[in-house]
Amino acid sequence: MTIAFGPVPSRRLGKSLGINNIPCKFCSYDCLYCQVGRTLNKTTERRNFYNPENIFKSVKEKIDKLSNEKIDYLTFVADGEPTLDINLSKEVEMLRNFNIPIAIITNSSLIWKEDVKNDLLNFDLVSFKVDSTDEKLWMEINRPHKDLVLDKILEGIMDFRDSYKGKLITETMILGNVNYTEEAIVKTAEFLKDLKPNKCYLNTPIRPSSEKHVKPPKIGILNKILPIFNEIIGKDKVELLGKFEGYEFILSDDIENDILAITSVHPMREEVIKELLNKRNISFDIINKMVEEGKLIKLEYNGEIFYMKKIKSRE
Repeated sequence: MTIAFGPVPSRRLGKSLGINNIPCKFCSYDCLYCQVGRTLNKTTERRNFYNPENIFKSVKEKIDKLSNEKIDYLTFVADGEPTLDINLSKEVEMLRNFNIPIAIITNSSLIWKEDVKNDLLNFDLVSFKVDSTDEKLWMEINRPHKDLVLDKILEGIMDFRDSYKGKLITETMILGNVNYTEEAIVKTAEFLKDLKPNKCYLNTPIRPSSEKHVKPPKIGILNKILPIFNEIIGKDKVELLGKFEGYEFILSDDIENDILAITSVHPMREEVIKELLNKRNISFDIINKMVEEGKLIKLEYNGEIFYMKKIKSRE
């Protein structure tokens, strides 16, 4: 298991060195659009997954190999929900040795827990998922653990904001197969306005999702949602993502393990892999061989080909 991966180009965080601190796939949600696949272990119980020393060692080895490459953030982004890791604070403390800002991308479902809140206060940047504040849509899109209560989560997010001194951003996924009422859109936008994050990102699924019927929204849905967000939250605070993130992946000489590490959490476009291999004068045969050996799987989504590590949640 390679814990540190990348850096990968992030539309929110620049060049992000990923930290995959959760095994596949422990999560409190089973989101329709998850690119890692279906949740195998739906839980809200925090536990010890990896030794913090092993996480530090994996990040250090990656940074040492990158030599002069710029890294904008060390980012906890996992096969599951990163705040399920009970050692978060200890890991952040150890990673401070690298003098690189530390971020976490969380589904925000456990923020009502006092220990999770205290752990997240240690990060330089926190990204909260807020797909909807409407309970019916929340249940449909995020398919939460039975013990979770949306109002407690939203209250926890607001409570965290009052104490947090770092950069706070939010992400709201817009799907093409969900019926968004104007009332639900307004309700979510008003919550985000009150939260006052540095930026509210609207996202669309650009990679293969856990459910095959999930598609990007048609322009009409975005034209319905974006003006409401702009008007309520402020045009300068809202940004629409859903674009191709680019080719700026960084691979070491251990190409095969790097691709497996990235694609365990981040399906990669065929054209991107070809470009990266061409730069190294490496044949695409290496990818075909990994597929034949059962290390990678080939996925088609929205007219494009993607490759992903063969993991249980994708079977």
